[in-house]
Amino acid sequence: MSSAVELKRQAYGKAKVRVTKAIRHTPQWNDIVELTVQVLLEGDFEEAYTEADNSKVVPTDTVKNTCYIIAKKSNHVQTIERYGYELGKHFVDKYPHVTHANVHIVQLRWTRINVNGEPHPHSFYRDGSETRETWVTVSANDVSIKSGLEGLLVLKTTGSSFTNFHHCENTTLQDADDRIFSTTVKAHYNIDTSIGVENIPFDRIFEGVRKTTLDVFAHDDSASVQATMYRMAELILKRFPEVRDVYYALPNSHHFTTNLAPFNLPNAGQEMTIFSPVTDFSGYITATIGRRGNKF
Repeated sequence: MSSAVELKRQAYGKAKVRVTKAIRHTPQWNDIVELTVQVLLEGDFEEAYTEADNSKVVPTDTVKNTCYIIAKKSNHVQTIERYGYELGKHFVDKYPHVTHANVHIVQLRWTRINVNGEPHPHSFYRDGSETRETWVTVSANDVSIKSGLEGLLVLKTTGSSFTNFHHCENTTLQDADDRIFSTTVKAHYNIDTSIGVENIPFDRIFEGVRKTTLDVFAHDDSASVQATMYRMAELILKRFPEVRDVYYALPNSHHFTTNLAPFNLPNAGQEMTIFSPVTDFSGYITATIGRRGNKF
């Protein structure tokens, strides 16, 4: 081994572990959870890199198997933060040379089918491309948890404007007193775990973050994407003391007014009804909003 180089940091494990669990409350009334799991381990693995010594390497196949074993034994798979914590704690407790277990879980959205106005006991449909996600890092004496949602596509046909922005010699954009506002929401939030993982209402927080995001999007008379996302995060922090900060990334999916003047058709003001969606470029607005005085 050359003395001129050293291993600065390492992590390894298993990615894209697909886990589906049927939760059988009764023989007929079931729930379904579908997850994609990644587990990366950190610790005393330097000699595997520098000396080709595998004696401490927990095989990634073992990591994969453990995802299924813990899912089978756990009563908390529907709450992905709890399942992620159980996974991470298993690796840290079982293998003394593992210092940190980093768990990332993506949950797909299955919604119960209604038949004749009644929820079917064991039939579901895939409810869009939206996902619930969590990132859990467990060490011997600490746990950090970030959760959120991605892929929530929303659109409003009015109640959004963008005016009085900065102009320079490169500006061609015109003021828009009313416009379509469409975005695919990415919202992440860090959770204060000091009260203990078992005491944190993860599902209530997630549903509250999602509902607040949708409510503000719908009701806010939006002056800009920036102003709307700030209002969303402000309300989340007010409603959920367990949330330390909120990160939003909202791409502004443009729908430009189509020029129908050559065809003598009105398409402005109250008669503006035809738009051209633009997929090749979009605005991209991000922000992290936290409690005043807290370290970022």
